[in-house]
Amino acid sequence: MTKLNTNQWLALVLALVAAAYIAMAWQIPTFPLPRPVDSDLFPKVLGFSLLILSVFLFFEKPSPLAGADEIDHDAQQGPLLMTPWGRVIVTSLAIAAYALLLVPLGFVLASTLLCTGLTAYYGYRRHAVNLATSLGVVLALYLTMTRVMDVYLPTGVIPF
Repeated sequence: MTKLNTNQWLALVLALVAAAYIAMAWQIPTFPLPRPVDSDLFPKVLGFSLLILSVFLFFEKPSPLAGADEIDHDAQQGPLLMTPWGRVIVTSLAIAAYALLLVPLGFVLASTLLCTGLTAYYGYRRHAVNLATSLGVVLALYLTMTRVMDVYLPTGVIPF
């Protein structure tokens, strides 16, 4: 028997999570009125997508990474907020703030602030492009979810 690499172990774990998620998605009751998009469609599509991607990950041929066994000591030094753990903490706090501000500010404003803030924090410096892209994606999601799928999203301070 061959030894499994890290990607294959991760793929197996993700496949188990996907299978459990798909099983739970089949437990979602269907809406009593006939609709083209029911409440269980998105979770099923998401679960099968994760399952397919985990199969791709399992069969992906690992390539040797240059310097994979070396620790980048320069990344560990410097300002606390720019270290790898600092970035994890800042991103986690940003997501928690997003969850808290979603209802008062609304989906569009809170999501745009999260996208533009995190991309600026991670070093993308073309702020106009960042804002236009974030706002475009967030508005497309908002309009699709509210107008096409009839999903309620909080409007907040910007009424749509």
